[in-house]
This record gives sequence, structure tokens and C-alpha cells, in this order.
Amino acid sequence: MTESAPQAASPAAQTSADPSAAGASGATAARPADVPPFRYTAALAAGIEQRWQDRWEEEGTFRAPNPTGPLAPAPGTAEAARLDLPKSYVIDMFPYPSGAGLHVGHPLGYIATDVLSRYQRMAGFNVLHAMGFDAFGLPAEQYAVQTGQHPRKTTDENIDRYRGQMRRLGLAYDDRRTFATTDPDFYRWTQWIFLRIRDAWYDAEQRRARPIAELVAQFESGERATPDGRPWAQLSAVERAAVLDGHRLAYRSEAPVNWCPGLGTVLANEEVTPEGRSERGNFPVFRRDLAQWMMRITAYADRLLDDLDTLDWPEPVKMMQRNWIGRSQGARVTFAVAEHAGSVTVFTTRPDTLFGATYMVLAPEHELVNGILPESWPAGVPAAWTGGATDPASAVAAYRKQAAAKSELERQENKEKTGVFTGAYAVNPVNGERIPIFIADYVLAGYGTGAIMAVPAHDHRDFAFARAFELPMRCVVTPDDGRGDDPTTWDDAFVSNDAACCNSTHDGISLDGLAVPAAKQRITEWLAAQGLGEGTTTYKLRDWLFSRQRYWGEPFPIVYDEDGAAHPVPDSMLPVELPEVDDFSPVTFDADDATSSPMPPLAKATDWVHVTLDLGDGPKRYRRETNTMPNWAGSCWYELRYLDPTNADALVDPANEAYWMGPTASATTGGVDLYVGGVEHAVLHLLYARFWHKVLFDLGYLASVEPFHRLVNQGYVQAYAYTDERGFYVPAEQVVEADGGWTYEGKPVRREYGKMGKSLKNVVTPDEMCDAYGADTFRVYEMSMGPLEVSRPWETRAVVGSFRFLQRVWRSLVDEQTGAPRVVDTPVDDDTRRLLHRTIDGVRTEMAGLRFNTAVAKLIELTNRLVQISADGAPREVAEPLTLMVAPFAPHLAEELWALLGHDGSLTYQAFPVAEERWLTADAVVYPVQVNGKVRGRVEVASDADDATVQAAALADEKVAAALAGRTPRKVIVVSGRMVSIVV
Repeated sequence: MTESAPQAASPAAQTSADPSAAGASGATAARPADVPPFRYTAALAAGIEQRWQDRWEEEGTFRAPNPTGPLAPAPGTAEAARLDLPKSYVIDMFPYPSGAGLHVGHPLGYIATDVLSRYQRMAGFNVLHAMGFDAFGLPAEQYAVQTGQHPRKTTDENIDRYRGQMRRLGLAYDDRRTFATTDPDFYRWTQWIFLRIRDAWYDAEQRRARPIAELVAQFESGERATPDGRPWAQLSAVERAAVLDGHRLAYRSEAPVNWCPGLGTVLANEEVTPEGRSERGNFPVFRRDLAQWMMRITAYADRLLDDLDTLDWPEPVKMMQRNWIGRSQGARVTFAVAEHAGSVTVFTTRPDTLFGATYMVLAPEHELVNGILPESWPAGVPAAWTGGATDPASAVAAYRKQAAAKSELERQENKEKTGVFTGAYAVNPVNGERIPIFIADYVLAGYGTGAIMAVPAHDHRDFAFARAFELPMRCVVTPDDGRGDDPTTWDDAFVSNDAACCNSTHDGISLDGLAVPAAKQRITEWLAAQGLGEGTTTYKLRDWLFSRQRYWGEPFPIVYDEDGAAHPVPDSMLPVELPEVDDFSPVTFDADDATSSPMPPLAKATDWVHVTLDLGDGPKRYRRETNTMPNWAGSCWYELRYLDPTNADALVDPANEAYWMGPTASATTGGVDLYVGGVEHAVLHLLYARFWHKVLFDLGYLASVEPFHRLVNQGYVQAYAYTDERGFYVPAEQVVEADGGWTYEGKPVRREYGKMGKSLKNVVTPDEMCDAYGADTFRVYEMSMGPLEVSRPWETRAVVGSFRFLQRVWRSLVDEQTGAPRVVDTPVDDDTRRLLHRTIDGVRTEMAGLRFNTAVAKLIELTNRLVQISADGAPREVAEPLTLMVAPFAPHLAEELWALLGHDGSLTYQAFPVAEERWLTADAVVYPVQVNGKVRGRVEVASDADDATVQAAALADEKVAAALAGRTPRKVIVVSGRMVSIVV
């Protein structure tokens, strides 16, 4: 055999062998005397890792070229050549930088996208992989309130910590494209987008947003009539503004909000617990009507639904978005109010059950309620209907206060049905029956019309309410389950979308005998002909509440004149930066003071609030908007800013956006090629980002219709936590397992399984793992724990398996005494060569499918073979492709080995190995042979053997012949390449 010329240990290996040069790990423990100087240890790994991280940073290794602008490469360079490659844009849902830093669950998705990105660079893609920080938000503000430290200082310190942790993990981001949403250069464009949305309206006929100036032109020309029919020129400035606000995609309106006096701020629905309290602080939350900025996302409901079909997303996420938007088709039905001039309109998806409506329910906030209340209770009203009140007005007032203390989620999920009679009656339009009108919190003002016709026999919630208040029920859809047609004997409502109608005949209309679909059509046509209703579509989706009473958020680029009219700040004056203040807290109130009103922290900065500006008509005094945007704002569009982060003239150059995110044959609506993040953002973040993106597309700023083409939700890393006899959590790392139980400081503790968190005292940080094993080991372990989408348990003791794998790779290629490569140029045997090429082919397939755990398993198998054949040195034929395949998972180790193998420069853009087809087909195939369904033997035949040859070999096998015992087979079935089945 011919061995390659021995090489002295590289400077890299010489440095990293010294435990005192542990670098990032900070380890300084002396190396034990019996450990070879160049063994792959945590200290050796730390030195290698820090040095390669420094080199990548110095050389800008992971910088992706743009077609144009400051990030465009010089012509004729290697970077310029990458623009001719297929592109891949891969990002994660960027993190909120908390003071606790990362624990081992956080980087799961980051490492996965990094592994894929590294692989794709080697596989011939121009890859853009970037990371930023979603840095506005309530936690930093609350910390500022407690400590007096400015949120920016806290946020910047947290970001620095995150960046350090991510760097230590070897995450290959383009370092020129990082930012935080709190950077004024970033939120300048957030404010700019807000103004573009405010300056747009949705044309339902063209199904797209258009500039508001085009709507004004329609009013001016008379093409579009004003609401009251007067010519546009006759409307005052205030009236014109009100008309336009009724169309703008961003508008200010009185809206029901979640007001938390104890925090002094309005909360989003997701910030309110099911018990109707604030997620932070556990204060009561009340529903109040307050002037707020809103986004007219409802205009895009159909497009947001329909375009889901173009996206490569998990079906459960699509279903969550569909349910959140909640498109329902049915009919609007008008009910007259008895002894009253008014009427109530309801939306129902089941107009076929109209004959079964025996009462009506309004939302407590419904605008009609006050107008229909009689002065006293009608005669004979059951006491259970009155809530114990002496008159309807008192009953309604008391119930409204009770309902205001509940969140929308709690109202929808509340199984105990509560309500109160208004004292008024409605008239069922199909049969003239008087039916009582209740208010109840399970009906929401913001959904449908805020009113329902209650059909207790055929709706589960109505059934429970009717039982609670002893209201009548009428069966109008024939049960097909044998329960009979008397609802008073039922345990629950009967709901069917295809059974036949019954008891549904009155003057001029009959649904009896019709199946539900046909009955829906007939009653809808009848209602329209009588002027009592019409077929329509409604949605659960509500306009997006876009105001927060906080300091640490993007200021609105809006000022108000002395008449209270809103004016946009000119683009030339952006960004509107946050003022420096000493007091970051909103004015808080008694936690139970539901009548209080918000006073945001910015209102205290009077020198900033009251300002003289020239908006084009001379200097005037204005008052700035003192609410701030929600932290959703920056995360609605950050994927676009990665594309062109230094552009001072536009949020993104059209050429760069079209290159990285434009539509392709496989992604017809365009978008990020792979977006990875937690399923907890399946609805709101993704829905809001899609809305903003579509508006920008409609207005001509983008080529892509959707922001994220492919979405993957990574699973969670979970861990065991332990509690003592008091129920207090104890440090998980100090718990001892013995005799089938667990103890802490000698006392038994209980074990539970779930999330990882500081309060549970079971956090393991990536820093700890890097100190103990090195970053590459941590990366390999996280990727080998299981499929990316599946949650998995963290087990620190199992990390050593990944460490030993990398030690075997290192030991096969490097002399542990000298640090020199131990590689030979001897060819390998055919079996090893087949395994090598099967591994290459398999790893390529698994990487493309994001099945990183099975890719690692294949690399371990190949490494084990390499160890077996490397007594005299590792054959280069296997060593080099193995190093390249390991690189996406353990990049620092692979870079070091690549250098030791005699190569210059980083392997980042080295071609990933390609399998040779001739080595993917085995020379022989082993067939299991079944006799009457049981495997009795195995035969090996040539891979190209025909069925007759395989059958002959099977029948000639000794074990098979013994099982046949001289009997003649009735049938022999050969499944080519798989098995032989013999029936006797």
C-alpha cells in the first residue's frame, strides 16, 4: 500500500490540543496524563470551534450575494458566479431576546436550518440564511418599570448574549443582514409600510388594494356615490376624512378592546387568559370601547383563505388559519321586534332550521339592547329569566358587568350557560311566533351580526342554554339515530347536514321532506322574495387591533391637528423615534376599575407629544399619537429586510426581492423557500405577515404574493422536572435515580414531563453542552434526537453518544499522539465502496427531506465501517467524502479535518459528494422464503436473477425443503427483490 506523506500537526491542531487554549468554552482544566495530546476532547473541540468561527467571520464566508445594490459582488468573482446558481432562501422565526438566554430547546430549529443551508451551499445553491431579533415587547418594558433601566439597554444586552450563543453554535448566518426591530433604521420602514397601508383601500371588484387617491378620484368624478348621495365637493374636510376612513386599510375607530386597568394597557386576545385575566400580572381584564388604530385585514379574508392552497405548509396549520378566518355561508334573516319599530338581523348557516327557532340571543354589547328594554317585566316571566333583578334594565346592566370581566376566549369556551331575558320579544318571520330575546355572553358582538336565532333542538350550545332556562325546543330535522322527535327526551341536540326536514310548514312555504341542502336553498330564496333576508357569507375574522398603550414599541407616524384630524408624518421625517423618558410605566389604576381609560407612557413626554411641523401648508402645532404599534408589526415584514438591509431608499430593491422571493414554477405565489418555527405562531404572526405582504404586492412594491412558501414547525425539546413533598421544584441536575424512583438530597421527589423552564429548575443551556462536549457534539445530538417536526425528550446522558461518534471520525483520520493525518491512498473493497455510495445517496435524500436524524444514522454506519478498515490508516476514498458529509452537522470538526487532509480554504462551497449509480445496485439479493406465511429460510441470488432462478433457489434451500417435508407446493409467488412465498 502507498501511504500519503506524513504531515506535521497543523497550527490549528497544535493550538487546539492545548487544554489551556480552550477558547470559547473557558475550560482550563489540565489534560489527564493518560489522555493523548490530540484526542478529540471538549477542550480540543473548543479551540477548533473558536478558531473556525473567527475565520468565517473574518472572511465573510457565509455572505450571500445580491443581484444589485451594496451587497452585489464585483463582476467576475466567485461570489458573482453564485448568482447563476439556483437560489435558496432559508430563515427561522426570529427570536425575542429574553434575559434568560437560550436553553437547549431554542436552537433546535436554528441548527436544522443551518444544517440544511450548509448542505445546500455544497449542493450548488446560492443560499441566503440570516437571523435578526424581534426586540420590541412588554417584557423589556416591565423590566424597565421595575429597575429604571432603559429597555434599549436591556434589549441590546440580551441581543449581544444571543448573538454570542448563536456564534458559539457555529450558525452560518450572513452577518451583514442582521438587525433588531428596535433599530430606528429598521422601524423607519415599519412606519413607512403603515403609512402605505393607511393610504390604501381595498377594491372588492378588482380584489386588490389601491391607493386612496384613486378612491378620491372616483368620488370626485361621481363614479362612486358618497354615503349620503351629496357631491364630493359639498362635503366638509371632516366629512371627507370620515368617508375615507371607512375605506382605509389602516383606520382609527372605537373598538371593543381588552382593557387591563392593573397594567394600564390594552391587551391582545392572546395576552388574556381563559379566566379573563392578564397573562402578565394576573389582573382582571374588561371589555371596553376605546379609540384604537385598526387594520382592515377582513378585506383580505377570501384571499388569505384561497391562497393557502398555494402554500407548502403543514395541513394542521392551514386548518387553524381557515378556522380563525372562519368563512361561513348561510343567510341573513330579519326578525321584527314585537311592539317595537326596530328589527334584529341574524346570520345563520342553517336557515333550514328557522321553524325551530324558539328564542333569540343578542350579545350583551349589541347596540339594539338598550332600545328594546321595557320598563317592567312582562306578566308571567319565569324568575330564572330575570337574574333576580326587579326590572329589565337592572338585569341587563348587571349581566353586562359580569360579561365584561370575561375574555372572548372564555366566553366561547364557557360550558356553563348564563344569560338574562331583556323583556322583549322577536317575531319569527316564517310562522309569526313571538320568541323571547335574551342576552348571553356566548354570543359575541364581533362575530356575524352579534345576534343569533336559537334552535335548541339542533345546536349544542342552544340546547344547553334552553335546558338551563327551561325554554321550548322543536324538532325540525328528523333524527336518523332512533331517538324520536321529542327533544325533551334527548340528552343533546341532533345535528345533521343531510337529514330530512320536518315540522317546517306554514303559509306559502314548506320544507318538510327536503334534505338539508335543498331546504337551505328553498328557504333562502323564499326569504329573499319576501324581503326578509338574503343568502350571504360571513367570517369569524375581525379587524386587527393595532394599538398598544406602551412605551417600548414603534411610534405611529401620525400627528393630530387642533381639530383632532389625523395627518401622516411625511416620509422625509421618518423614522419617528421614541423619545427618551425617565418613567416607562403607563398610568395604572385600581385593578377592578373598569371605567378607567388608558394613559400611555408616551403621553408623559410632553415636549415630544406637542410639536411644530410643516406638513406642506406652513408650520403648525400638532399632537403626536401616544399609542405604539404592537410587537407584531416588525415581524410582519422582516423577511423582506433581510434581502436588502442597508437600502436607505426603499424597504427592498425590487430586483433583490424578485431574485430571492419571486414566483417560480414550484412556488407560484413566491416567498421564502423554507421558514421554520414553532406551531404557536401558526395563526396570528403568519396571518398578519401574509396580510401586510399582500397589501405591498397589490401596491406594486413586491413580486411575491405570499411571504413564506414552505413552512415547517419544529417540535419541542422537553425535559423532566422534579418536585419535593411540598410541591416545590428542585434542581433536575441534582436528582438521583435509584431503585425505580428519584431522590434529591436523599429525599424522594416526584417526576413530571413537559416543557423546559427556569421556574421548573430543569433548564439545560447550550453553553453547558458546549463546555462539556463542544458545539459540534451538541449540534449532532439535537439533529439525531428524532424527526424535526416531532417533540423529543432531552437526555443529557445521551449526548455522549454523539460525542463518541465525532471522536471516532476524528480518531480514524488523525493520529492522537502527533496530530498528523493518518490517511492512505489505498483503494477500498467493493462492499465498503457500495456502503459509501449508498450512504452518499441516502444522506442526500434525507437532507432534502429534512430527515436529519436518519442522515446522521447513515453517517454513523459509514464511520463504523471506516474504523474497521483503518488500522493502517483511513482510505482517502472514504475519508474525504465522509468529512464533507459530516460538515453540515459538525462544521468545525469537518473544516479542521479538511485542512488536515491537505486542502486550502473552507469547505463551505466544496461540492457535496455524488453517488455513482453503479455502486448503488447490489450484486446479490437475499430473499426471505415463507412457507404458509412463516419465514423458513433465506436464499442469496444474483440481483439480476429472473423469477424462475429465484424460485429454484428457494425450493433447493435445506431449511425450506425440511419445512416442505416432501409436500408439493400449490403455489410459489416471487416478489422481485423482496421475498418468496410458498403455499402448501
